[in-house]
Amino acid sequence: MELLHDPEFWVLAGFLIFLGLAGGTLWRVMRGGLDARAAQIAARLDEAHRLHDEAQRLVDEYRGKQEQAIRDAASILEAAKEEAEIMRREGEEALKRSLAAREAQAKDRIAQAEQAAVQAVKDRAVEVAIRAAAGLMPEAIDGNRAAQLVDQAIDELPQRARA
Repeated sequence: MELLHDPEFWVLAGFLIFLGLAGGTLWRVMRGGLDARAAQIAARLDEAHRLHDEAQRLVDEYRGKQEQAIRDAASILEAAKEEAEIMRREGEEALKRSLAAREAQAKDRIAQAEQAAVQAVKDRAVEVAIRAAAGLMPEAIDGNRAAQLVDQAIDELPQRARA
């Protein structure tokens, strides 16, 4: 029984008794700390999953909004193209109407100029005829007869000018 006198034995025995008494408490403290740590990690993982799900929902929502914006932009672009085509056609039609109106005005002016030229030629022909008749008449006809013929020609002048 030498062991009972050995100090190392008593240190070992005291240590084992201490571990036996304090071990349960230490084990509960360690297990409680580990359980708390595990619960904290689980809570963080749950939070991370919740945040991930929320972020995914936001990403999906914004993708939907982006796709809608792309569709809206495409429809706006299509409407602008259609409106530009309508404006182009209206512009062409307005240009055609304007050109037709100017052409009609030019034709009217040409017709008026032709009428004025014809009238001027007729007037000039009448003048020449009157001068020729006035020059030939005195020689061939006496004074009274010449005056009658000149008066008659003057009276007939408006009718001849119309023809």
